[in-house]
Amino acid sequence: MLDVRRLRLLRELARRGTIAAVAEALAFSPSAVSQQLGVLEREAGLPLLERTGRRVRLTPAGEDLVRHAEAVLERLERAEADLAEARGGLAGVLRVGSFPTATRAIVPAALVTLARSHPRLEPMVCETDPAAVAHALRAGDLDVALVHEYDFVPTPEEPGLTTEPLFDEAMFLAVPEGAEVDAGPDQGAVLRTRAAAPWITATPGTLCHAMTVRACQAAGFTPRVRHQVDEFATVLALVAAGQGVAVVPRLGIRDAEPGVSLTRLLMQRRTKIAFRDGAAGHPAVAAFGSALRAAVPPELAGPPELASPRAEG
Repeated sequence: MLDVRRLRLLRELARRGTIAAVAEALAFSPSAVSQQLGVLEREAGLPLLERTGRRVRLTPAGEDLVRHAEAVLERLERAEADLAEARGGLAGVLRVGSFPTATRAIVPAALVTLARSHPRLEPMVCETDPAAVAHALRAGDLDVALVHEYDFVPTPEEPGLTTEPLFDEAMFLAVPEGAEVDAGPDQGAVLRTRAAAPWITATPGTLCHAMTVRACQAAGFTPRVRHQVDEFATVLALVAAGQGVAVVPRLGIRDAEPGVSLTRLLMQRRTKIAFRDGAAGHPAVAAFGSALRAAVPPELAGPPELASPRAEG
């Protein structure tokens, strides 16, 4: 009989490419991962892995087994959801991942709603960059998470995960007050008005950083980055201080600093709820999703605006 825990290791190896990366992600030692995968090969009765330098590649049999592993793990999620439903009443820990602007603007209200309806449920929120959510969900470190993607940074479909749309929001170019931008004929024209300015971006490796860089490159220039800050409130404080310009989402400007001028762009950020395949019917995941939808600010609850760029004070 194949061991489910070893099947999880094989699936993670298929995604991460090295035993060291699997070990780091799942808090194992590399030797322990290698040992467990060796046992899995003996259980399977044929080679599942072949080494190519420092990386490990799956054999055709290994790739086929990963596909079966995805189906098995999804069925286990569904079984757990059915058992939770049969027990009646939600209780225990729900591990939630969220990115900072959603944590501040949406999650608190959702937690209040959840506590009223299910007081024995214990949600535990951990701020997690959307780029790291897929691995955290597959590893079991999170049960449900908020993720986002930008027009210039689409996220690839992640095996083993399901997403549901939550809301879309507009993006804005933030510049110091007094340096207002005339809305040009298109988004590229607006961004090019600040091609020579210093820019404030998120830290490299995040989707927010990639969004700013790619949007500017699509407009015909590479931004000259002066500051790298992940919290949009701090980004706007730096803009107000004359330290540069930045692209920020609507949720990031809810408490905009005095001294900042905002120009609407024609790009959007899309926020989704993510969870493991088969977990949609889990009562805790479903209850948290409902609470999140009820907590979406009214200005984001409808269809996204399609107006031309405009300046906002």
